[in-house]
Amino acid sequence: MLTHTLTNTTQYFLQLEENFGAHNYHPLPVVLEKGKGVFVWDVDGKKYFDFLSGYSAVNQGHCHPRIINVLIEQAQKLTLTSRAFHNNLLGEYEKFIIDFFQYDKVLPMNTGVEAVETAIKLCRRWAYNKKSIKDGEAKIIVCENNFHGRTSTVISFSTDAQSYNGFGPYMPGFVIIPFNDVEALQTALEDKNVAGFLVEPIQGEAGVCVPDDDYLSKAKQLCEAYNVLFMADEIQTGLARTGKMLACDHEDVHADILILGKALSGGTLPVSAVLANDDIMLNIKAGEHGSTYGGNPLACAVAIESLKVLQEENMADNAEKMGALLREELHKLQSPFISTIRGKGLLNAIVINHANKDAAWELCMSLKENGLLAKPTHGDKIRFAPPLIITQKQIMECVDIIDDSLKFL
Repeated sequence: MLTHTLTNTTQYFLQLEENFGAHNYHPLPVVLEKGKGVFVWDVDGKKYFDFLSGYSAVNQGHCHPRIINVLIEQAQKLTLTSRAFHNNLLGEYEKFIIDFFQYDKVLPMNTGVEAVETAIKLCRRWAYNKKSIKDGEAKIIVCENNFHGRTSTVISFSTDAQSYNGFGPYMPGFVIIPFNDVEALQTALEDKNVAGFLVEPIQGEAGVCVPDDDYLSKAKQLCEAYNVLFMADEIQTGLARTGKMLACDHEDVHADILILGKALSGGTLPVSAVLANDDIMLNIKAGEHGSTYGGNPLACAVAIESLKVLQEENMADNAEKMGALLREELHKLQSPFISTIRGKGLLNAIVINHANKDAAWELCMSLKENGLLAKPTHGDKIRFAPPLIITQKQIMECVDIIDDSLKFL
């Protein structure tokens, strides 16, 4: 096993966080101060491959020059007006993103979970106005092992005890079914009070759980048959991460409500969005929902450029090819400590098979020592999700690092 040593500089910054910050995270003991492309550097100047990409917020690579240039230019003009006034970029952004994803309207928000909350409110309002469900009785179907955020509403339908224990009372109105189970979905849809089905096309936080190839299309067909809204949480899976612009695109599924975030800003500031057609979106009127920062001019400028970069630099295509190469090369390692390799595009995970329950953490520590940063999820799973600009040569270098690190388990 590798000996993990920390410099005095690293220890200094870790101690500051320990002393003055809330203890709601357990990060790897590395303190980063610079990022460029697929690489980050710590406070001691050590260089690492970033294999988490800010949980897929940095799809375009760290500090992409086009995005940073737009950020700086707009930051010197106007950053925030609130929605009490119009600004010259909001309409431009709204037109750009709805043309990009083919919807009638967009509601801009900031964080991913704000967008999820917005989608839930939209779905409920649509249910009362359009489906004639009795006020207060609308239900939304969700999946086991979901991760849609950390607000009190969203943790109310989490099945991860660490997320919800001790935070009750919980919000009613949600029905939990197994993921990737069409029959369970159909049974749940028979309840006439069901208004929507909220799903991650691939469950990222659960360990990159990829459903059957026809799951999403069958789910969408069922939702249409029962007059229920199909709501796709593409905050982590969207924006070229899985080899298509949206993960739902793999099955030609057009969600009734599309939820975006993370890489919508290229990792520069919180930007999220909810997209839907008029019959859904226009059920919310003036004063009934909003956000001080939602649709701010800085975010609008950055989001437009972030989407342009993804499309014009063919990042979905590269994600598809490099993801296939990564999984192929990981299989070639034939490591007894890797029981499962799964993923789509550059959203991938391995499951560690080891008698030591902390083996995944130890492997991530060894990876760190060898120049690659990744993080375990749910104990035995490790996500491998580098920026979408990674090259074939870099993938091979990273597989070598993974191979070397596995020898220390």
